[in-house]
Amino acid sequence: MSDVIVPFPTLLAAVTRVFTARGMPPDRAGVAAEALCHGELTGVTSHGLVNLTRLYLPLFDSGRTDPAAEMVIETDLGACVLADARRTLGLWSASQAMELACARAARRGIGLVSLRGTTHIGCAGYHAARAAAHGMVGLVAANCGGQRIARPPGGSAPMLGTNPLALACPAGDRHPFVLDMSTTVVPTGRIRAAARENRPVPAGWLASDDGEAVTDPAAFDRGEAHLLWLGSAPETGAYKGFGLGLLVEVLAALVPGAALGALSGDGSLDDDIGVFTLAIAPSVLRPGFGADASQLFGAVLGWPAVADPVTYPGWHEGERAAWRREHGVPLPWALHEELMTA
Repeated sequence: MSDVIVPFPTLLAAVTRVFTARGMPPDRAGVAAEALCHGELTGVTSHGLVNLTRLYLPLFDSGRTDPAAEMVIETDLGACVLADARRTLGLWSASQAMELACARAARRGIGLVSLRGTTHIGCAGYHAARAAAHGMVGLVAANCGGQRIARPPGGSAPMLGTNPLALACPAGDRHPFVLDMSTTVVPTGRIRAAARENRPVPAGWLASDDGEAVTDPAAFDRGEAHLLWLGSAPETGAYKGFGLGLLVEVLAALVPGAALGALSGDGSLDDDIGVFTLAIAPSVLRPGFGADASQLFGAVLGWPAVADPVTYPGWHEGERAAWRREHGVPLPWALHEELMTA
């Protein structure tokens, strides 16, 4: 059965209605809908609408998110802010944290907002890219609150979440550079997408308790396989992936006082997520940044290639998003029906 092609404004309006029906103020619901639909728009569907009924609506139904709570600034040092999100939906609060960081950077060259008490933020790259839209460099890191998913190298039990990290930078009149990555070899969403499609995953994504490669993605949710760090095995760099995961834990959770995976009493719920948002306004520091960035990413795109043209992170996603904004967003029939009845 072919996909349903939905105009992007129609999709955005439908998701906004779902969030407002759960008690979110309309302006917040619109931001949250745009953050969630970013996955469908760019093709990062593991972080898109598939999570509406699986992840976000259960947060409302269980009371784990407060749709109308107000974020509270607890420390304000001008360029540096600590805020408590008060269980607001992370799709909204992470964006607001980045916008506040950008506002401070516009005056001071740099803005940092350290956030605790939020929920799942969706695509970290979406929030980082808000800085690029202001002509700034944006960095976002988010831990998984008290949830434990991945084991440390040599460990017998999970310690941390997938702990995503994203950086965005303007690229002149081209699509912005947007690096959005989990510090595990892939996010859990890609494992579950493969399970839904009944296709194997590559060796190096999952391992059994005895260290053997597992290619059945359903084994992850059955508890028969665990997710590996970037690098997969210690001899191929897994310690670097684990180190990056701990780096995110420090920046995103230890600094603001959010839940830490290694100290979590439960380990199953991603409550009290911490988010680190940093905006840098290079044009405030020196002239010429915009021209230099344009030349850098122009050089990347023009680099000699063996076969396919050389690109940079965010380029393909930008191309796909531009096409789908004009021609519509493809949704599988089942997902479309899910949205219509949510």
